[in-house]
Amino acid sequence: MIKEIYALGVGHGTPLFIELAEACGYKVVGLYHYNETRTGEYDHGYEILGAFADLMNFNIKGKSFMLTMGDMNIKNEISDNLIHYGGILPTLIHPTAVISKFVQISDSGVLINSHCEIHSDTKIDEGCVLWPRSTIEHDCRLHKYVFVGPNAYVGAYTEISDRAFIGQCSILMSNKAQAIGSSALVGAGALVTKPVPANSIVAGHPARLIKTL
Repeated sequence: MIKEIYALGVGHGTPLFIELAEACGYKVVGLYHYNETRTGEYDHGYEILGAFADLMNFNIKGKSFMLTMGDMNIKNEISDNLIHYGGILPTLIHPTAVISKFVQISDSGVLINSHCEIHSDTKIDEGCVLWPRSTIEHDCRLHKYVFVGPNAYVGAYTEISDRAFIGQCSILMSNKAQAIGSSALVGAGALVTKPVPANSIVAGHPARLIKTL
């Protein structure tokens, strides 16, 4: 039996997640945009069926959804609504990902793309997104709705709080970054050598505080 899934969010990253779903054995049967302006259009050959709000007018119980938007606050809110009305947000792990058997990964809405590595005794909570070739070292904790960009390296013993954003090609040094606060943003290519406070932006080599949100 073919597993069907709907993709929510139509943007530049959507094709990556469509390919992830298909690599995991799903058939993407349609897309949903954040509003109604693109309903009826096609994106990369997939029909845009409606807006997010339209989903609440249908019986979504038992249907599977994949959320592709980059804003983790929006993703968190929509995920909660979908689950409340009986929707399913399966965790999708690309077959090329290398994951220790001692890793704990939530079965709700985690998206792990191609060639990622996740080492032993790491825990990943619901809604986290790992872009291709990111590495999570041993004894890490990713709380809910963490975003890890492509080629990012999260060193051992690092705890990343809810909705933090880890930019592409950044390095969080083992046993030094230690804690990344909630909704913090680590810039692309940053070298993080100490904890990052919540609601702050760091960047540079080594990383320094750029702005507090």
